Amino acid sequence: MTHQASPETGDASPETGDASPEARRWLDLVAVEGSVLELRPDYTALVMVAEGLRPGPSDEATDALLGDAEAKARAALGGRGAEQLEPVAAWRLAYQAFGARPKRTRPSVEALLRRVEAGLPRIDRLTDIYNAISVSHLLPVGGEDLARYRGPARLARAAGDEPFDTARDGQPVTENPEPGEVIWRDDDGVTCRCWNWRQCVRTRITHATTSAVFILDGLAELGPGGLAAAGQDLAARLAALNPGARLGWRRIGGPPDQPVA
Repeated sequence: MTHQASPETGDASPETGDASPEARRWLDLVAVEGSVLELRPDYTALVMVAEGLRPGPSDEATDALLGDAEAKARAALGGRGAEQLEPVAAWRLAYQAFGARPKRTRPSVEALLRRVEAGLPRIDRLTDIYNAISVSHLLPVGGEDLARYRGPARLARAAGDEPFDTARDGQPVTENPEPGEVIWRDDDGVTCRCWNWRQCVRTRITHATTSAVFILDGLAELGPGGLAAAGQDLAARLAALNPGARLGWRRIGGPPDQPVA
């Protein structure tokens, strides 16, 4: 694939796949602000849209997928703590760069790896797929309902007044990020706090989700081709477990990497 330079997003690969024109237009507007890349010039996002998905509760196929991912993660950990793995340690440093305390707000991949020994949660078909990719490839992966977005996704530094809808003690509440915090957001507010720590309620995947966006976060410590390999695996799993699904993807920021497919 060729790469295009953008003053706001750094290197960005053209969108690829067979997603609908509407999804492609949305994908083309996804952005990573320069203020984030100043923190980690090596950061790369692989953003994937998927349409025609089959949502629902966890099933035998996703249970088996998570079981395989747990085995791979245990082998990678080798009895060590998740924070001792180089790709996870790099995310801790990235969090510290904008003032977050990673022991309190753990990068999502670390939070999942810490649960591997007891067994990863089985949540729903789509969430199970991207969680399996996360622990298998040692990188943060998030998934959200594309239909619930208002405008394109942007990775930015927070002003501190953006709304973040969440729940506390089972009740809906609205919080705000810390000024300077790295957030994913859309036109209505924060969709994920602290890069990949905590997703909002509004865009979360449910049993009604048939179109979704998946965000794979890569740093240099993931290794050459690591982000592309994770993207290829995610695309293959989504296609296998959702026959007829239409996918599209775009790589934003960081150095050139191998294509997804």
